[in-house]
Amino acid sequence: MIPFENILVPTDFSEPSEKAVALAVSLAQRFDAKLTLLHVYELPPVYGYGEALSWPAEDYERAAQRALDDALASLKQLYPRAEGLLDVGRAGDRILALASLRNFDLIVMGTHGRRGIARVFGSVAEKIVRRSPVPVLTVGAREGA
Repeated sequence: MIPFENILVPTDFSEPSEKAVALAVSLAQRFDAKLTLLHVYELPPVYGYGEALSWPAEDYERAAQRALDDALASLKQLYPRAEGLLDVGRAGDRILALASLRNFDLIVMGTHGRRGIARVFGSVAEKIVRRSPVPVLTVGAREGA
């Protein structure tokens, strides 16, 4: 088995993400690996010109950081060597970029298992699986998935 040293776990704080975190912890413990919990938030699009319309970006960042800090605190109880990383942008793009930049050698992530029209608009997990430079382990949302 490949000895993973640097595991990335993207999270949107959903149930599938929680399952992925649990699996990533067991892998990190087995390989004595570094474990990074990543949350990528996206700012809503701004329609308008100039200063007519703006979003309080700092509010989004503070809320995202607070959610990540809470999740990381729980994770550190299971795996004290875990660290957190917050980023902004389109989740799929940022996960792929960080996987290369930070030399992760495994991505463990949850998938919602969407089908039909919901899947047409793009699954982050599917994008990562197709384009990742490193192995990706997905954890399904449904029992037995």
